[in-house]
Amino acid sequence: MEDDGDNWKLQSDWYSPTRLHDSPVEYDFPGDRFIPNRSLMDLDQAHGKLTNRNYKVPSNPTFKMEYRKSLENLTLDVEGRPFQMMVFRGSPKSSRQSCRLIDEMRRSNEEIPCSKPLRRFPKSESRILDAPNIKNDYYLNILEWGKTNILAVALGAKLYLWNADNGKIEVLSDMSGENDYPTSVSWSEDAKTVATGYRSSKIQLYDAKTLKPVRSLNDHKRRVGCLAWNGHILTSGSRDRAIINHDVRARNSLVCYMKVHIHEVCGLKWSSTGNTLASGGNDNRVYIWDACKMSSMNPVYRLNDHDAAVKALAWCPYDSNVLASGGGSSDGTLKIWNIQKGTCVKSIETTAQASHRHHKEILTGHGYGFECQNQICLWRFPSMSKIGQSVNHTSRVLHLSQSPDGLTVVSAGADETLRFWEVFGPAADSNPRISYLESLLSMKTSLIR
Repeated sequence: MEDDGDNWKLQSDWYSPTRLHDSPVEYDFPGDRFIPNRSLMDLDQAHGKLTNRNYKVPSNPTFKMEYRKSLENLTLDVEGRPFQMMVFRGSPKSSRQSCRLIDEMRRSNEEIPCSKPLRRFPKSESRILDAPNIKNDYYLNILEWGKTNILAVALGAKLYLWNADNGKIEVLSDMSGENDYPTSVSWSEDAKTVATGYRSSKIQLYDAKTLKPVRSLNDHKRRVGCLAWNGHILTSGSRDRAIINHDVRARNSLVCYMKVHIHEVCGLKWSSTGNTLASGGNDNRVYIWDACKMSSMNPVYRLNDHDAAVKALAWCPYDSNVLASGGGSSDGTLKIWNIQKGTCVKSIETTAQASHRHHKEILTGHGYGFECQNQICLWRFPSMSKIGQSVNHTSRVLHLSQSPDGLTVVSAGADETLRFWEVFGPAADSNPRISYLESLLSMKTSLIR
């Protein structure tokens, strides 16, 4: 390349490092201020100056005084001390808190101790609804929140659907003239069907959209107190002591019939994987069933540690080998089980009936007792230290159910009220330890919560 004005010429290999090393040549070409050109450098001299600790950079007398003053302003902080713009330091202390919270989310069996709880139980309900004529019967299961945000609740002889989005109320079933009433209710996994068990021993399936009955199942002989879905399989438990699996697609729906409990079956819960069923009864026992071997009537385990009826059952969503069970008033304990070994790994005295759990925290509803009477209590898992409790129900808590987004829990009490609690939402703003980021990180979408 040639320039007629300056009369200088650059060869095609002028930028070659090999040539620079063998015969360094000085050029007047200014290069690029962002990407320095090797041709402008004497690499050997530069290396020597960088490695020589005794070398001092000579001052350039051609610098203008204004430029030097500008540099001084850039290199001094507000207090006049030397300021270095790019300094390597360790991780700032302020970042350790959020990192610790992320580590806590990754740990399934450990807790990071902290001086204050990450969550506090809400001081009051977000909403209260009247529930007249609700049955004050511990053995029933007549409240469930479906995935379409519709709450099904039985009040006396009627079964109501309450839409949490718009507050609309519809009557799904009315047995007033038949001397009958609902004793259990359960939404299908796709929320298209509502299964309802009755005192008369029948099970009725309703289309959730048309509110019309679509099928009746009549394999039990006494009231059906609990229901649980596992895909197209509906499992029912009854006062006749039987557990029945129904394939709702088949004309002959009865798949298998088990009768091992010696008193009423009042609790059923399928694991999130659908491979294991837990059943609780008024015989104080919990049975663990393998879904593939239920027809043999041979449970995997029989758990005998409770001293009262077992209605409350909940599986851990992130560990299918962990089950929680709550005993009745004569027992008053919440127990955590290792299903692989069939052993109780944790038991806590709550001095009352226990009902539910969620994520790495366990929520329990209580009835008769002293310490937790008529309360809803929130416990940290797995330490089982109490985070907080409500004292608003004036009679025992009969049922708990969780909203589909996992943030709200509704409690049904014998005081004929439904109370809604924002238990699992973002932590309270009044807690200075919790930032907005940490509040978001604390909201995990799994259900042992």
